[in-house]
Amino acid sequence: MAALTGSQKKMAPQNPVLVTGAAGFIGFHVARRLLQQGRPVVGVDCLSPYYDVKLKEARLAELRKLPGFSFSQFDLDDRGATAALFAQHWFSHVVHLAAQVGVRHSLNDPHAYVDANLQGFANVLEGCRHNGCAHLVYASSSSVYGSNTRMPFSTRDNVDHPLNLYGATKKANELMAHSYSHLFALPTTGLRFFTVYGPWGRPDMAIWSFTAAISEGRPIKLFNHGAMRRDFTFIDDTVEAVVRLVELPPSGDPNWSSDAPDPSRSKAPWRVYNVGNSSPVELMKVVSTIEAAVGRKAKTEMLGMQPGDALATYADVSDLERDAGFRPSISIEDGIRRFVDWYRAYTGAAASSN
Repeated sequence: MAALTGSQKKMAPQNPVLVTGAAGFIGFHVARRLLQQGRPVVGVDCLSPYYDVKLKEARLAELRKLPGFSFSQFDLDDRGATAALFAQHWFSHVVHLAAQVGVRHSLNDPHAYVDANLQGFANVLEGCRHNGCAHLVYASSSSVYGSNTRMPFSTRDNVDHPLNLYGATKKANELMAHSYSHLFALPTTGLRFFTVYGPWGRPDMAIWSFTAAISEGRPIKLFNHGAMRRDFTFIDDTVEAVVRLVELPPSGDPNWSSDAPDPSRSKAPWRVYNVGNSSPVELMKVVSTIEAAVGRKAKTEMLGMQPGDALATYADVSDLERDAGFRPSISIEDGIRRFVDWYRAYTGAAASSN
């Protein structure tokens, strides 16, 4: 990995970092960490109603307490608004975390994924290209591995068989980024996140929805009769990986060969990394761990496999450990305990304010 050049080091403290999706789960945590490090941050989010907007507004309220934060609300698929934002600021780095998320929702509203994940990303790439960005870090997803079954998933694996449109758009993002890295020498790094959870998380994700249902005595739905494994990754580990990689723009690999291409790197300044705990957990263990943290047994409804779902995810993070000196390590027991503590505080505060 290339070190920051002298001009990039000079640029970093005084130019803001753009964090897209700043009102989202990972975006909020990344923006907060950067602000706590003394980095000015411009946040962008459209406050999509995909899940409770009040939660997104509460995240923004936390960010506004920190010096150096400013916020703009608009859709990144708005070409004019995105271009104007980049022209207004000389972003030293861009952390692109805005996206239309959710595997199942992509079956019902595919155009939302095309608009946000493809058009929006194209506008961000153009902004970086024309406005001096030193490094673009963007969210990809473990969903790119699709029908792959060889475990653990490696960035050197072929990822040409997505199981859903969401995963397909994330693979497309990686390809789009590579073309800009190749054509315009724009350093880009894609992060394949593996089932991120924790405080300020998403209500549509399993650990939040299971915690809410068990706490309220409602049944939880277990697809494929609970026989699923996920590489659950605690948010603090995820953020640590992101902020370390922000300062490590890739350089091209001169030894990369088109005769035996390594899918994780290129002669262009382009890289992809897995960001996962590298320790897949059975879904039933997740349920029992939440039961222990909540102090209540779950009511369960066993269902069949859902279209677009993968049976298991498991990240090989050896590249991340080698290049960034970091390996996610927070256990599912510790992570769920921290989430449940936060969930009780947050829902209790929300109830008392109503």
